[in-house]
Amino acid sequence: MNRNAKPSMLEAVALGVVATGAVSIAIGAGVGATTAAIEIFGSPVPVSLPVHEAPMEALADAAGVASAEYTQSLVSFDSLDGGTRWLLWGESALPALATIIVCMALWWLGLSLIRQRAFRNSMASVLGTAAVALVFAGMVAPLLGAIARAQVVEQLPSSEAGMFWMFLYQLDPAPIGWGIALALVATAFEVGQRLQKETEGLV
Repeated sequence: MNRNAKPSMLEAVALGVVATGAVSIAIGAGVGATTAAIEIFGSPVPVSLPVHEAPMEALADAAGVASAEYTQSLVSFDSLDGGTRWLLWGESALPALATIIVCMALWWLGLSLIRQRAFRNSMASVLGTAAVALVFAGMVAPLLGAIARAQVVEQLPSSEAGMFWMFLYQLDPAPIGWGIALALVATAFEVGQRLQKETEGLV
């Protein structure tokens, strides 16, 4: 293997664009988490609550419409306890943190490819950490949101609380699937690193 081999200009530019894009997305995720914190820890606090059995009367008699109902309601509160606010922010912050970790992993991968050192010792660990972050955020973030909304509904008058779900945990399998896929990539890099060491030992 020629360690001095350099990627072509086109390859270097493409990898540079990918690395730059990853950093930009990470910055955007950080800004989004900060914006969410300012909104959640300010006042009033807008909270999206899941609604059930709330018909949309405006479309009740519309031609071709079998049924229509609201599924979400945005309710703003003058005050919420600190624990609920932290849970709501955790729902936004965990995916943002996972995005930052994944983007930094992609940046490191792009930089390693540019330097022709894709199978460096740290690569499998970096990708594995990103995979765990994706799975963890995908499972825990909606749970934090569900708990926070349950606490919010408890603060509503009993006459109005019945239209909202007391506890609704909605799991999005997409981040978990991407995390598993990234874990497989990390495993492939681990195998590639081992094969590279064995090949170098034969030279």
